[in-house]
Amino acid sequence: MKSRSRFWLHFRFGIEYLLVRVIVALIQVFPIEYCAVFAKGFGVFAYDKLRFRRKLINSNLRIVFPSAKQCEIDRIGRAMWEHLMLMVAEIAHAPRMLHEGTWRKHIQIRNKREISKYFLDGRPLILVSGHFGNFEIGCYMTGLLGLPTFAIAKPIGNPLIDRFIRKFRQSRGQYLLPYQNSTAIVERVLENRGLLSLLGDQHAGNRGCWIDFFGKQASCHKALALFTLTQQAPMLVIYSARVDRPMQFEVGCVGIAEPNALTDEQSTVKGLTQWYNKMLEGIVRAEPTQYWWVHNRWKEKPHRFRNVEPSATSPSAHANMSERAA
Repeated sequence: MKSRSRFWLHFRFGIEYLLVRVIVALIQVFPIEYCAVFAKGFGVFAYDKLRFRRKLINSNLRIVFPSAKQCEIDRIGRAMWEHLMLMVAEIAHAPRMLHEGTWRKHIQIRNKREISKYFLDGRPLILVSGHFGNFEIGCYMTGLLGLPTFAIAKPIGNPLIDRFIRKFRQSRGQYLLPYQNSTAIVERVLENRGLLSLLGDQHAGNRGCWIDFFGKQASCHKALALFTLTQQAPMLVIYSARVDRPMQFEVGCVGIAEPNALTDEQSTVKGLTQWYNKMLEGIVRAEPTQYWWVHNRWKEKPHRFRNVEPSATSPSAHANMSERAA
């Protein structure tokens, strides 16, 4: 019985993997401009016909834009699905269109001098972003510049698809660390003055650091702040936003937490976590159609944790959150 179940599981994995490869191949056949036209139609279909996660999307948008009319909420919802489909197309086209000789045609960097200073000053660095814009292209570009980054990634359930996606991510020097038991590896990366790239808007569960995100409580991983506070690693809040047309991006930095000159707000785990979330808020408000409203960022805070404040020096927090940060 077990062998039969295992067979059908592997069969399903193979079919799913084949489907993904066929879709990617079809996307690569067509110019990116044609993919953009398809993405626009897909946005309408996904939001109005499939209505996939529409209730959650509307609920999330109402938190951020409580006075918006429903037609505006619907516009953002459709545009978000369009963005996600176009993001997939851009990732599929990246190996052919983005390389050492062409990336300047597609990517402009804001705050170039300030960012370069931190990338080259020899200290470990924490790059914090969110599910905004095409963050995969941002990491891809960092590798193109000869600056490998390390990220903590949860494996996809289908091991064949997971291997395929990891191959793309690692093709330009982005190294993926295990989702669990990664504390010692992360510490070695920082000790060796590496670049750690993390998404700061992941739900961290009941024991995360609860902060205000767009006016509502949200749980965040403590590890991001702890890395800066305990490892003397500057934190840069960055973004990679699409501008004008497909495969055109602006990469920039909206905030820096300098360990040698932290403000009072940035000097604790809770304060620093709240600070970088405020930076992410500004990025999202500037272009809400490029944010992932499909994931449940706001989950109810259990009553027993509502009055619990995180400790900035808790070793257990450092260990546990390093393993769960994504």
